[in-house]
Amino acid sequence: MITDVGHAAFAAHDLTRSLAFYATLGIHESFRLHRPDGTLMLVYLHVGGDRFIEVFPDGPPPDPARRGSFMHLCLVVDDMHATVEHLRAQGVTIERDIQLGLDHNLQAWIRDPDGNAIELMQLAEHSPQRRIARGEPAS
Repeated sequence: MITDVGHAAFAAHDLTRSLAFYATLGIHESFRLHRPDGTLMLVYLHVGGDRFIEVFPDGPPPDPARRGSFMHLCLVVDDMHATVEHLRAQGVTIERDIQLGLDHNLQAWIRDPDGNAIELMQLAEHSPQRRIARGEPAS
């Protein structure tokens, strides 16, 4: 079952500028995830509780004709395997099957009828998101 919204994800053309903007809103960087080669994959901003905004570097330049840099919607689930099984039974295509993310959470991916990416995420107790939500350091 879907239990909550986990995060929205955006691609930032100028990461420093985007992080500064969100900081003016009171939404601050909480942790970063890096690819195995050490390059930055994304920055997590803590909104409150276990809700976050993901900001990915190297996004396209702002374009007034485009709606922005929305990347995906994340929905939190309580049982990833049961949720994926249920969705498959309902005819929903699983774009990317269940896998363990760099943040130690299970994830799977689907698309809505308009093609928007939706990440399904089951939070692990030792994930950085859960640790931040409990007021602990991310790592």
